[in-house]
Amino acid sequence: MLSIMSSISDAESQIMRTLWAHHPLSAEDILAALPQDAGWQLGTVKTLLNRLLNKGALQAQRDGRRYLYEPLVAREDWEQGESLSLLDRVFGGRLSPLVAHFSAQRKLSAEDAQALRRLLQEHDDAS
Repeated sequence: MLSIMSSISDAESQIMRTLWAHHPLSAEDILAALPQDAGWQLGTVKTLLNRLLNKGALQAQRDGRRYLYEPLVAREDWEQGESLSLLDRVFGGRLSPLVAHFSAQRKLSAEDAQALRRLLQEHDDAS
């Protein structure tokens, strides 16, 4: 399943996010749920749905003259695969350079800093 998750493109992930939020949906329902200012077309949505079907990320059931789609991949599994892939590809699998990079690019909010402290404390307590 990891190969399915890592092969989902950015455009396909927008379709998946829509389906994770609500399913089953038709291609027309998905198009209506996507941001209007992005210029999505029904043909594009159908092409992406077919790609996702071929990858095994979705299933479709006939409903009259249309199909209803729903995800076969859990959002949490996809997020885990994507985050581990980023960590491995960009930061050699190391978490501290990732955190250092993002904290240098964006000022950490007090809430984020507290959450990181809490995670480190939980890690220390578990060790």
